[in-house]
Amino acid sequence: MKLPIGYHKFHKNKFFNYQLNRWHSLGYTQKEEIEKIGAKIDSFDSYVNEFQAASEKAMQEDRLKNAAMYLRASEFLIAPNDERKLPTYKNFIDLFDRAFADKNFERHKVPYNGSFLSAIKIPSQTGEKKGTIIGIPGFDAFIEEFYSIWEYFPENGYDFIAFEGPGQGGSRRIYHQYFDHDYEKPTKAILDYFQLEDVTALGVSMGGYWIMRAAAFEKRITKVIAMPPLYDWLEMTNTFNAKLAQWFLNHKSLTRFFVKMKMRVAPLKHAVNNALFIQNTTDLFDAVQWMMQMNKEHIHSHLIDQDVLLLGGEHDAFQPIKLLEKQKEALTQAKSISERIFTKAEHADQHCQIGNLGIALETMLNWIEGRNSK
Repeated sequence: MKLPIGYHKFHKNKFFNYQLNRWHSLGYTQKEEIEKIGAKIDSFDSYVNEFQAASEKAMQEDRLKNAAMYLRASEFLIAPNDERKLPTYKNFIDLFDRAFADKNFERHKVPYNGSFLSAIKIPSQTGEKKGTIIGIPGFDAFIEEFYSIWEYFPENGYDFIAFEGPGQGGSRRIYHQYFDHDYEKPTKAILDYFQLEDVTALGVSMGGYWIMRAAAFEKRITKVIAMPPLYDWLEMTNTFNAKLAQWFLNHKSLTRFFVKMKMRVAPLKHAVNNALFIQNTTDLFDAVQWMMQMNKEHIHSHLIDQDVLLLGGEHDAFQPIKLLEKQKEALTQAKSISERIFTKAEHADQHCQIGNLGIALETMLNWIEGRNSK
């Protein structure tokens, strides 16, 4: 599948603009419809409603892949306490399975912690099997929406298994698995269930943190890709702000007050809502504590002794290049370290290379197969 190239100005608000580009870059929407939606949204509610309407229109026109992804986009900003959230997710999954019935993938329920994890397997599509790659989405993504990313590798001879850990996608919504930063535990469950050895592991967005944590403890992972690495949120800022953040952790009431005030801003509103949702809590303090638990001590970089590929965009607003550099410095025992920083000229400088996912996929495949990635 040839993916779109270009990061567009669909909206004046940077948060909305990134999300609109996200759905476009993944390849299952129409640019003209994204432009029309962008012109109409001015709030979370209008965003949800416009994507819902676009999904219904695409359904009427029998464009099921478009309809599925517009419905997923609608669910994205439905608040955790909104009664529409779970039904919309279930409708999306049903529609996705109908829309992608022509694709060769299998759904799996992987036993974990008294319930299950959601996973899909896409077998190699070339008649040979070069190896197995496992992959995870990030903070607010589903395995289904990244199908165009996962499928690239089966198209090139690999089995691909994508799964959602505790707090993510169907593992949270259907199987009631709440978040756990110790990502080696769900990773072990996946490797055991599929009886895997010697795998490459890919983490997208915040998944770039959790997959590195998994690689530190799970040595059936022999190659690991962070797209991009996160390492430690506090490494993004200066010493004063880092100490201030730690101070807030000891003042819960004040933290709750400031978070509530800051939630008027779109990116933070979504981040806090989703952080609470994946933990199954309503305490605003828990959202801050959850973020701070993603840190350089917890990731255990010194235990990562595999081959590592770090990917980043020069203008990534969510996980900037500074974090890639810090992560690279901390990989003192890695077998090898490769990095690739994508540029605006390549249309790949944004978070997770939204704007040109194809160049990132080519880079990863070249690295896995031992070729020069440039």
